[in-house]
Amino acid sequence: MTTILDGKKTSATIRAEVAAEVAELTAQQGRAPGLTVILVGEDPGSQVYVRNKERACAEAGIVSVAHRLPASTTQAELEALVDALNADDSVDGILLQLPLPQGLDSQKLLDRIDPDKDVDGFHPVSVGRLALGLPGFRSCTPAGVIELLDRHGIDPSGKRAVIVGRSNIVGKPLALLLMQGWKGGNATVTVCHTRTPDLKKECLDADILVAAVGRPRMISGDMVREGAVVVDVGINRTEEGLCGDVDFESAKEKAAAITPVPGGVGPMTIAMLLKNTLRAYKLHQGLEAW
Repeated sequence: MTTILDGKKTSATIRAEVAAEVAELTAQQGRAPGLTVILVGEDPGSQVYVRNKERACAEAGIVSVAHRLPASTTQAELEALVDALNADDSVDGILLQLPLPQGLDSQKLLDRIDPDKDVDGFHPVSVGRLALGLPGFRSCTPAGVIELLDRHGIDPSGKRAVIVGRSNIVGKPLALLLMQGWKGGNATVTVCHTRTPDLKKECLDADILVAAVGRPRMISGDMVREGAVVVDVGINRTEEGLCGDVDFESAKEKAAAITPVPGGVGPMTIAMLLKNTLRAYKLHQGLEAW
């Protein structure tokens, strides 16, 4: 029988764990962890995502502040805001909600965030630490994938992992996480993309198959090896509703375990953001060190 990797249930457990630790530390330290989100423009998906983050923070006892700015906000204004947040001791984590409106340079802004407040794990220092196998903030969605596998007893060690998609947000950092020599890693990793000549063959070789391309139902059941673990990172809005990058119905007939969409990887992203924010708080309070 195929195991459904329930990200909604798993994330609820993680959020409860974070909330319990936040309550204890807030009582000890005299202040709660603080997360600030910068949201520019009116992108509908971003608006929903930020609201979900705010609700999750409130439930966990984390102080969440959102700077909702018009699309007309200039690069200089955003850089000044980032500088002010870097200097604010009540802010443990800074999150720049992407995508930004056209004309704004998101990479320059991400580079400007204090690496010790980079709870999204996008700063070059965070990415460099991951590449070198050093402690640091991990990008929330890839970290959520690793956590979801771990909490379902799925160990990538010694297995062949195939990732379809090479984005800076998911594909590349997930490949680095899976190949590192620590718990949740030690896999042999292949990253596929638009120039991969025989995608189906690569997918059929996978013990762990991850789809992160943003194309509805691109991975069909005949591309899944019998007994593989299938992780669907995609979330696509279609006329029939939300769906992932994997054709769930055909893939689950082959997979030993599979994530649903919605309710799979998505909830894990916010759960890992809360964990990163708690970690940043403990670093700033001197309770932990890298």
